[in-house]
Amino acid sequence: MGDQVGEAVSGTLYYVPYHEFERIRALPSSTIEKSIIFAAFGRINTLYMIARAGSGHIGSSFSSMDIMSWLLINEVRTPAESDTTSPRDIFFSSKGHDAPGLYNVFIGLGRLEFDLIHTLRKLGGLPGHPDIFTPNIVTNTGSLGMGISKAKGMIFANRLLKRTGNVFVLTGDGELQEGQFWESLVSAVNHKLHELVVVIDHNKLQSDTLVAKVSDLGNLEAKLSAFGWHVSRCDGNDLTAFSRTLAGAKSVTDKPKVIIADTIKGKGVSFMEHTSIDSDVENYKFHSGAPTAEAYVDAAQELINNANAMLKVFSAAPLELEFVIRPTVVLGGNPQRLIQAYSAALIDQARKNPNIVALDADLILDTGLIPFQDLYPEQFLECGIAEQDMVSQAGGLALNGCLPIVHSFSCFSSSRPNEQIYNNATEKTKIIYVGSLAGILPGGPGHSHQAVRDISALSAVPGLTLIQPATEEEMVSTLDWAINQNIHSTYIRFSSLPWEIPFQTPTDYKLEKGRGYTLTEGEDVVLVSYGAVMLSQAYKAAEALKRQGVGMKVVNLPWLNVVDVNWLNTLIGSTKLIVTIDDHYVTGGQGEQLIAAMTKVNFLGDCDVRSLGIDRIPYCGTNSELLEAHKLDSENIMSQVKLMLYENNK
Repeated sequence: MGDQVGEAVSGTLYYVPYHEFERIRALPSSTIEKSIIFAAFGRINTLYMIARAGSGHIGSSFSSMDIMSWLLINEVRTPAESDTTSPRDIFFSSKGHDAPGLYNVFIGLGRLEFDLIHTLRKLGGLPGHPDIFTPNIVTNTGSLGMGISKAKGMIFANRLLKRTGNVFVLTGDGELQEGQFWESLVSAVNHKLHELVVVIDHNKLQSDTLVAKVSDLGNLEAKLSAFGWHVSRCDGNDLTAFSRTLAGAKSVTDKPKVIIADTIKGKGVSFMEHTSIDSDVENYKFHSGAPTAEAYVDAAQELINNANAMLKVFSAAPLELEFVIRPTVVLGGNPQRLIQAYSAALIDQARKNPNIVALDADLILDTGLIPFQDLYPEQFLECGIAEQDMVSQAGGLALNGCLPIVHSFSCFSSSRPNEQIYNNATEKTKIIYVGSLAGILPGGPGHSHQAVRDISALSAVPGLTLIQPATEEEMVSTLDWAINQNIHSTYIRFSSLPWEIPFQTPTDYKLEKGRGYTLTEGEDVVLVSYGAVMLSQAYKAAEALKRQGVGMKVVNLPWLNVVDVNWLNTLIGSTKLIVTIDDHYVTGGQGEQLIAAMTKVNFLGDCDVRSLGIDRIPYCGTNSELLEAHKLDSENIMSQVKLMLYENNK
């Protein structure tokens, strides 16, 4: 299927086969020239990988591709496993978003199986963010800022075990907003960790906008020098400059080293490149997500043309490419778009309440806050990649008479600032925390972004009510309740995915604390859950069971840490089997809290209660793959309920 490409064709995805990388490494040219072409090939394959997966991070992968290629081809020493005496270097990226780029460097070097290029964000393939169970990945990423701390631990272990080698860490410049980055600098100097080389991918952009617009890094060289580090700076996309700067840094033997590598986000594709630090860019378009069909064709053509131009300089044959037809994604009817519903509801509330202040942690696009910022700029605070700072700012706003509404992904908003949330609660002020991207889906980003422990992390916070709406109508009611009815604080958790649901919110439904509503009727089983994803699977399972003569009552209970036990007891009636489903770890989820609440008032009697949910670190993959793998799809729910009924009736 290998072929030279004249014009890229719409609907077709192109990638560089492995033998082409081997050809480049064999060229009679300098290491710099070969590394430049290698990186050009890597960009083509990174674009392919993200387009095929339907999601990923182009801009960050492209800005750091030259750096990663040079380090892994020319600098990082990896002797055979049997060689325990030669120096062994470690390289990892603390950014996480550049995983597609990093994978393609490993693939081009033959250090990952080539066929994995087709498996980004698929079950059993390459996870959306680094995971140590992928070959050559030495540490997981999570909330940003962990990289230098992890590297220090690796160096301390090497010293203790009498091993030699350097540790190279790549960080992003948006990452420098996290406090842990700055905390990690001091002891590295105290311990003279000369083995540590940090490279900052300084592309000037964080997820949403310019770093300088949010938390200007100022004189970064002076700041890092003040901590006692050896600091150097260069053009990170110019491998001649970068290699010389790295060589100079490596000669320093009494302190840790940091290289500020000035790069261009989206480097390699003209319309993806962000080149002006003085521009008024509000939202960089190619931070995350797959390119449109048109953008893919244009980007692929430009990358292919550039690669062929480089090959021509060395009198080498043009690039041979493989291709596949781009997968299509069809969204079914009645999708619930909770981000858009929330965005509109927040604007409506702000019209009536000038004390509302929305705070964001560098996710203004993903949390639906762009329209709010446009209409109410004085009531909007962009706090950047600094969740602890954001939550404490909210605490100060609340103490001085405002109603702060805090926004981030659930995985970050519930964990990193957990102590700050508790501190706010001890002051008994009112704050609303909004956590999107909640639950196991989407599965593509991987476990660092799957919020499946936030209910347990926040349920015990005094005065904090947790709630998850399943539909657009329920979202509007939830925000209204949190703002206008609840006198205490609220955590609103919801999935960001547009999700097709087979049910409707009852027209006469009114949100009442601790109560929900019935989606299907049945006397054999009562199933309680929440959220569009799990309720949809439960509803489909109930319909299938009904055809087999089994009646299952499916109940939507949006309240995650409170229940009206009298209402629930009436709903259960004489049913002897209750099943709960959590879009969360079973431990600490809604199911366990329901059982505890009913046991406390002795409402369970001889009723059997079973809990389904996440029981292991979540997999990475497509949405359908993950639901099936964790036995939370409708087929598996139906089978498990039938088995429970059988066991109860024995």
